[in-house]
Amino acid sequence: MRQIGWTPKSLRAFKRLVRQNPQLRPLIEQTLTKLAEDPFHPSLHTHKLSGDLAGIWSCSIAYKQRILFEFVDTPQGEEAILLLNLGSHDEVY
Repeated sequence: MRQIGWTPKSLRAFKRLVRQNPQLRPLIEQTLTKLAEDPFHPSLHTHKLSGDLAGIWSCSIAYKQRILFEFVDTPQGEEAILLLNLGSHDEVY
């Protein structure tokens, strides 16, 4: 299982998203658990982005909500996931 790290931006986005849509919180938590266990689980629809967001990955929380993240190495040499942004498709892209 990979560690998940939060940037200040992703933490703010998470709090805003949950404040606006409290029903999404359990779904976000399930998505993060799946992401830590298997970032390429079919239900996440994980894909690499291109253009201005090249090198960044995206996965789905729900139909309209996405998580943007990147794979990073921890000081211990393990691969971790750094969350960059959460929100609707239009907010994160």
